[in-house]
Amino acid sequence: MNRTAHGRRWGLGVLLGLAGFAALGARPVAAQAPALRIGEAVPRDVREMYDRGLQYLVSTQTEKGDWQGANDQGPGGTGLCLMAFLASGEDPNYGLYTTQIRKSLRAIIRDQNAETGFLGNSMYHHGFGMLALAEAYGVVDERVLWPNEKAPRSLGVALELAVRAAITSQKKNPQGAWRYSPDATDADTSVSGSVLVGLLAARNAGIEVPDEALDKAIGYFKQMTSASGQVAYSGLGFDDSLARVSIATLVYSVSRRKDLVEYNHTLDFLKQRLEQQAPNWAEYTRYYQAQALFQGDVDSWEKWNKLLIRQLKQMQSSNGSFKGQMGGPSIDTSLSLLALALNYRFLPIYER
Repeated sequence: MNRTAHGRRWGLGVLLGLAGFAALGARPVAAQAPALRIGEAVPRDVREMYDRGLQYLVSTQTEKGDWQGANDQGPGGTGLCLMAFLASGEDPNYGLYTTQIRKSLRAIIRDQNAETGFLGNSMYHHGFGMLALAEAYGVVDERVLWPNEKAPRSLGVALELAVRAAITSQKKNPQGAWRYSPDATDADTSVSGSVLVGLLAARNAGIEVPDEALDKAIGYFKQMTSASGQVAYSGLGFDDSLARVSIATLVYSVSRRKDLVEYNHTLDFLKQRLEQQAPNWAEYTRYYQAQALFQGDVDSWEKWNKLLIRQLKQMQSSNGSFKGQMGGPSIDTSLSLLALALNYRFLPIYER
C-alpha cells in the first residue's frame, strides 16, 4: 500500500505522506456529557451536514465492514469512518449506527496481525486504526460485538497489541519516531503524528504506554519545530504547512506538554492564520487543525469553526459526501466530518 523496503504502491499511507510533504486494563472515562460542552448548542448547519455525511457512509460501507470508494481499504480508513460515527453522539450500542460501528470494529480487529499486532501494512493504517480502537474501547459493549462468531480477540487485547507494535517499531528507529514501514530507520512528522496520537489515545483509555516512548516521540517533534512555529516534514526544511504545524500543536497538547516553548510557537503560528486555506490536502489539514485549535485556544477555534462550517456547507455533495484529495470520497467525507465533530465533543480524544 505504501513505501516499504521492497517497493511502493499508492494508497492512504502514501497520500497522507504526500500531504505532509506537499503541505511541507482500566476503562476510559466516558465522553463528555452534553451539559459539559463549551459554548452554544451544536449549530443546525453542523447537525444537518453531519447527518447527511453519515448517511453517505452508511450507504457505502461493505458487508466486510470497510468502505466502498476508498482508494486504499484497510484499518486506517475504516478507523476514520468509524470515528465519524462514534463522534456523532449517538449511543454506540443502541443508537442509529450500531450496525456500522460493530461491522467496522470487527473489520479492524480482523485486519490486525495476531502475532505482531500491526494493523494493515502501513504505519498510517496502524496509527489511525489504533486511535479508533482506543476511542471505542470501554464505550462499545463487546458482549454483542461478535454475534455470530467467536471473537479473534477483545478490544482491549487488540489495543494492547497495537500499542506494543508501535513501540516495537519506534525502538528500531534511531529518530525515536515512525515512517511508513514498521522497520523504517527514518521518520516524518505526518506518519509520526498519526501513530503518536493513537498512542496518546490508548494511554487516555487506560492502556499502559511507557513514558519513555512518548518522551522520545515528543523529542522528535521538538527537533522538527522551528522558532517561527513551522514544522519540518522529514528533513529540516521549513515552510508554511498548516497540516504539520497542526499535528505538532495537537501532540504537544494531548501529551500535556503545553509548557514547551515549541508548543507556544506552533499555536501562535496557527492563531495568526485562522483564515488561511491549505492549498493542497485540505481535508487532512482541517482534520488536524480543528483539534489543534480546540486543544490550544477555544476562542480561536470558535472563530475558525464558523469559517469551516460555511466552507464545508458549500462543498458537501447532494449525496452527503465530500470530495477531496485523499483516499476517495469515504475517506474525504470522514475527515471532513471529524473536523466538524469538535462541535459535538463526544470522542474522548476531543476532550480538553
